[in-house]
Amino acid sequence: MANNSSLTKKELQELLVAQTETILNVVDFKLTKTDKRLARVEVRLAGLGIRMGEVEARLGKVEKRLNQKLDKLITSLDKFLKRLTDNEDEFAMMKEDINRLKTIVREKLGVAV
Repeated sequence: MANNSSLTKKELQELLVAQTETILNVVDFKLTKTDKRLARVEVRLAGLGIRMGEVEARLGKVEKRLNQKLDKLITSLDKFLKRLTDNEDEFAMMKEDINRLKTIVREKLGVAV
């Protein structure tokens, strides 16, 4: 540099080139750091993805067992309700038969039972 107050076009270009290189080096350094951090995040996310797959597999097994147990429970309840309904139907028929017998005994023998 010849003089502090006036710079030649070439000196100004060299300063700008040096400044640009410095800025680009800093940006490259920051981007490299960011890339490394992103790579670590991606590795962690991949690990989480694997673990999520394992959790989903286990959940699928639990869901299958739960569905099997629910099917058994529903089947048992259906059988119980059928027996209960059958007993209620039979009870209603027996009650009707007894009422008919009472009517016959009252009519034929004149005795109220």
